[in-house]
Amino acid sequence: MAKTLPQPPAGCCFHCLQPLPKDGGYQVTVAEQSQNVCCFGCQAVAQTIEQQGLVHFYQYRDTSNPLQVPLLPDELQQLEAYDQRELQEQFTQIDETGQRTTTLSVEGMTCAACAWLIEQQLQRFNGVAVARVNATTERVFVSWDETQVKLSEILQQIAGLGYRALPFQAATQEQDFKRRRRYFVRRIGIAGLATMQVMMIAVALYFGMVNELDDNLRQFFWWISLLFATPVLLYSAQPFYLSALRSIQAKQLNMDVPVSLALLSAYGASAYATLSNTGEVYFESVSMFTFLLLVGRYLELLAKQKAIATAANLVKLLPASAQREIEPGRYESVAVNQLQVGDVVQVLAGQTLPADGELLSQQTEINESMLTGESIPVLHQQGSQVLAGTLNQTQPIRVRVQATQQSTVMAKIAALQDQALANKPRLAERAERLANQFVKQLLILAAATFLVWSFIEPAEAFWVTLAVLVATCPCALALAAPTAVTGVIHRLNRNGIILRNTEVIETLRDVQTVIVDKTGTLTTGQFKLTESSYPNGQQELADSLAKSLELHSEHPLAAPFKMLDAELAVTQLSDVEVKLGAGVSATWQPIDNAPSIAIRIGAPQFIAAWHPSVLSHSSANVVLATESQVLAYYQVEDELRDDALNTLDALRQQGLEIVMLTGDRQANAQRVADQLNITAFLAECLPADKLAYVEQQQKHGAVMMIGDGINDGPVLAQADVSMTFGQAADLARQAADVVAMRNDFSAVLQLFSSTAQSRRILRQNVTWALVYNLGIIPIAVVGWVTPYIAAIGMSISSLLVLANSLRLYRPPKDTR
Repeated sequence: MAKTLPQPPAGCCFHCLQPLPKDGGYQVTVAEQSQNVCCFGCQAVAQTIEQQGLVHFYQYRDTSNPLQVPLLPDELQQLEAYDQRELQEQFTQIDETGQRTTTLSVEGMTCAACAWLIEQQLQRFNGVAVARVNATTERVFVSWDETQVKLSEILQQIAGLGYRALPFQAATQEQDFKRRRRYFVRRIGIAGLATMQVMMIAVALYFGMVNELDDNLRQFFWWISLLFATPVLLYSAQPFYLSALRSIQAKQLNMDVPVSLALLSAYGASAYATLSNTGEVYFESVSMFTFLLLVGRYLELLAKQKAIATAANLVKLLPASAQREIEPGRYESVAVNQLQVGDVVQVLAGQTLPADGELLSQQTEINESMLTGESIPVLHQQGSQVLAGTLNQTQPIRVRVQATQQSTVMAKIAALQDQALANKPRLAERAERLANQFVKQLLILAAATFLVWSFIEPAEAFWVTLAVLVATCPCALALAAPTAVTGVIHRLNRNGIILRNTEVIETLRDVQTVIVDKTGTLTTGQFKLTESSYPNGQQELADSLAKSLELHSEHPLAAPFKMLDAELAVTQLSDVEVKLGAGVSATWQPIDNAPSIAIRIGAPQFIAAWHPSVLSHSSANVVLATESQVLAYYQVEDELRDDALNTLDALRQQGLEIVMLTGDRQANAQRVADQLNITAFLAECLPADKLAYVEQQQKHGAVMMIGDGINDGPVLAQADVSMTFGQAADLARQAADVVAMRNDFSAVLQLFSSTAQSRRILRQNVTWALVYNLGIIPIAVVGWVTPYIAAIGMSISSLLVLANSLRLYRPPKDTR
């Protein structure tokens, strides 16, 4: 029956209570009643209130004073607050395509079907570019076009499905977890106490201990069982009913539908038997089934919390306030979210850095273990970049802010983790689809079982059907994939390895060739000038020009030039252009008003266009020249990584082919290849050469590329699997599938070993779930399984899958 809503004064708008226009305005239907509103805006808001189930806003508002009546319910006002730009800066980011992205926490998800429903609804919503839902972490990664849709509208879409979604806030995650844990513990406690009491009675009835007593005593035991089972059904089992109702409303059945049918059917039939004093009762099955399911959900909740704690803890590392410099020597305390790029902050020894920035002090040691997993403090010199969330250890420092809040490296790492958790490997997607389809087949099978047994033995038809519903519930199948994927992401995160694309878990199995860049990948990337020569003897001028040119480059070879002690005023440059993989070119204007001069610094091949003779200079790998003369030859070298040889040997033992690609000269490449036992390599490669080589190798099998430079961006994007390091150029980090925050090459082995184990566990989970569900079907259909045995079997099956996935949470063996 429709609710009777208070009507506005005659001639007034139903929504805002202002006078209606002369033509009567617009019409809107609220609670099955047609109402007059004054404008399209009021019509739209009233429709939204109706769609969100907030009709009580109209039912209980006070219309005696139209000027005091709110125009929006509190629930919608709270959602619209998330459209404020200042607030969004705290939990959203802008991706490389210009879309705004964020991660939402969703309450009420219970299985993969819930995730599928939310994902499908959002993907059909105009303006939403990407929507990926992870049922394990109960989070939604969403990307949207701000010109087409507002965040509040996205939140309202999710609310319309019966779920509550809000921007993920790591600071409140622990509180939410404790609240949900209490939610389950209360229900488990009641179900557990009731189950113990009902089972004692059931044991006596089943084993004939009360057969010698009259029927009145037996019925008395039934009534006692009914008394204990009722709160279990009405209170403890609530989560299953709510989830089932949402799935039915959305026309997408989930596993809680057969669970709810089984519970309600068993309780209803047992209650009828108790009232009529005929038949059989299965109150112990209702109580035990509910108890075991709740225990499984509770353990699943604990596993989820363990999996997502690493990412959440990153964000909680940021301090609440910072000391911002007002003038030299004077500081004020401000909230971290008030810091702006360009501000200077002071960080005392033992304090956490509030933002990413440039170190202005001479030096300090910083503990970066929370980002990289490396416990040894890192020495930072003046001018180096320091990161939010890391710990200053040795002395007070001054830092010029370069990135705050969601723009920091730490926030981007957390975002990468959320994206990885939202992505699903192919096998995981297949398992989820199979679980969803299995529910429909199960309901058909249960109906067929009931019909067949109605002819064979009508008295047993209901109980056999109930056992089929309980025993074959695909809980284990639905848990198989999400728990395994979340487990490997947790393990890798704990070791400073971030998966940007979980498809890597499957693709790594097919990799046949591992291609590695040399500079900064096989070597430490800590370059130094080992040799230099100046054909015209103008060392000071050449070094000043080299420094000025290389300040525009992010290539690792440019680093030692930026540290040169050369500050002549002759370095007036214009039209600077960075050539990826080649060098830097510019126009130099000498200070004596002489004509401007074209100048270059870079690889010998880059300079050879002007001076072919530089290719014969065997030791130099960086050359500075004008069109008329060579100004300087430089030899820049770095050291091999300590773990490079052992890591490559281990990869070769796995049957992988190792190929090195480098833009360095043949002689330098040969030296590194000899030291690392690499038999296949290409030197003097431009980015296009690397890309062409990878494309050629992909014709013969999957290729993994490991690199860290700007010039590696295209080839990283092309490879089947790509990996880079936390200290790599931004372009490389954006293109790579995997980012190793710890600057260890051995992270490659950890990636291979962890993903291999996760694939084994995922297959074991799916295989076990299928074997159990398919194997129990004939046993349950022929009536060999009672409902309470079915409940035990189904719960044990789910717990085995969960326990198997928890093996991924153990620390991996050290591969270094």
